[in-house]
Amino acid sequence: MIGVAVESAERDMAEEFFELLKTPWEFSRESERYEVLICTSPRVRSGAAQMVLIFSGNPTSFDAQHKVAVRTQRSGGAVLDDGSRLPFYGAVATFHECTKVLLWEETAREPVAFVTKAGEATVLRIGYNLFAEASHLLTCGQPVGNADTPTLEMHIALLRDWITRGGLPLVEIPPVPDGYKFIACLTHDIDHPVLKNHRFDHTMFGFLYRSTLGSLIEVGRGRKPMNTLWRNWAAIGRLAFVHLGFAKDFWSEFDRYLDIEAGRGATYFVIPHGNYPGRSVNGPVPAMRACRYELVEVMPQLQRIIAAGSEVAVHGLDAWLDPEAGRKEREKVSQAVGVTEVGVRMHWLFFDGNSARALDQAGFSYDSTFGYRETIGFRAGTAQVFRPPATARLLELPLHVMDTALFYPRYLNLDGAAAERMVWHLLDAVERFGGALTINWHDRSIAPERLWDDFYFKLLVELERRGAWMPTAAQATSWFRKRRSAVLQTERVSADSIRVKGTVSRLDRLPGLKIRVHMPRVGGFLAPAAGGTPAKFQDLRLDDSTELSIAI
Repeated sequence: MIGVAVESAERDMAEEFFELLKTPWEFSRESERYEVLICTSPRVRSGAAQMVLIFSGNPTSFDAQHKVAVRTQRSGGAVLDDGSRLPFYGAVATFHECTKVLLWEETAREPVAFVTKAGEATVLRIGYNLFAEASHLLTCGQPVGNADTPTLEMHIALLRDWITRGGLPLVEIPPVPDGYKFIACLTHDIDHPVLKNHRFDHTMFGFLYRSTLGSLIEVGRGRKPMNTLWRNWAAIGRLAFVHLGFAKDFWSEFDRYLDIEAGRGATYFVIPHGNYPGRSVNGPVPAMRACRYELVEVMPQLQRIIAAGSEVAVHGLDAWLDPEAGRKEREKVSQAVGVTEVGVRMHWLFFDGNSARALDQAGFSYDSTFGYRETIGFRAGTAQVFRPPATARLLELPLHVMDTALFYPRYLNLDGAAAERMVWHLLDAVERFGGALTINWHDRSIAPERLWDDFYFKLLVELERRGAWMPTAAQATSWFRKRRSAVLQTERVSADSIRVKGTVSRLDRLPGLKIRVHMPRVGGFLAPAAGGTPAKFQDLRLDDSTELSIAI
């Protein structure tokens, strides 16, 4: 069992952290002795556990008692054993005259973490506050410069590694559905599904430029193949006939998406009110934010989406800052498509520190706004679904990959090969750590003038190859709710055996959960920096009720 000693202000974040690292734990009790004690309080009981991890960027009672020289600074980063970089966003402490160093600060090259002994306890003094770092990541998020780093997952992996290197097992329910490697959510923001609604506006002028001269320039530079030029120019030739009703609307790609994604779940975020740009905390927003369609115009397509097993959710306008407006937006879409549980993603990814609470109060089941406009990556430092602070039921499904961020000239402006390298890097991380990689491919991104369909095809093939489960966003968040509801207990039976008990409801059609037992590592902290014997784990299926004795 892990005991956790924190100040009262950190209790909520500690609880959420251990929903991400789903392992048995409790807030520490004075009378209890633990195998592992995690402490962020300045008052440290180093004799209360076999292994004590003291996380603080400021001096603690342990430092004073053991004459540890501490130097503090704001933010920074550390270098891990494998050479990767771990960013910090709060106060960081470095230490002097340490013998067994676990982490080095990247600039000063001073120790950020070291291991020592205090009586019979193994003590790790770590110069940052684990729960403060988690809080920053799940509320503010990371800057663009660190977008490719799954920082929160690295914190979890470090904690797991230190515990097993200390000669102790760790049992968890990993964020990986049984039978799959990870989760991938295919989502579509529906912004421009009706071409004839755009005549002399900025959207049409942009389309005309990018389909003609823009395409010619891209082909000339070798960034796009010649056939995209012909497809775009052919679309220009059909434009007038679409407006007259004599030709198919080539921006209405719902049915094509259903064909492409056959057998996979997908989520379509639709605007609740047409020709309305919404507002900001400071008042009006640019009129160009308004989408030029009403729900009634796309109802036949939305009904086919529901019939195919995919999902319709809200592409919110004012919900991010006004719970009452959010309730009306949710109810309008809910009544139109006949569903009760409704998720949301804000149009233009509008979001601030109060938005999660507003969306929760509006009655949304989940949100999928927390991501980047200008790049791709892990804004929250994780691909796991989490509960934002100050919310009762809302879960956040972070957004990781957006087509416009990859290909728009004012953002990354990548060609196909460079985009593949960036996206595949994120896939590597999610395959390693688990979670749900959320992808946003806009409604007309497979149509002229964008024609980003080839890359999307390749991405779907790669997801299949890597063993991803591809549910709707609602199904993915429901799976994480099931994981959050699971109960896991461990008991030490003998020096080389533990008893594991797990219970979870299986009254659904979602993939199951599994129990992962990480074995203690021989050599521990006395071994070279790489950590002695390789990390080993054993996966076991978690049924309704599972009880096992496991040799460690």
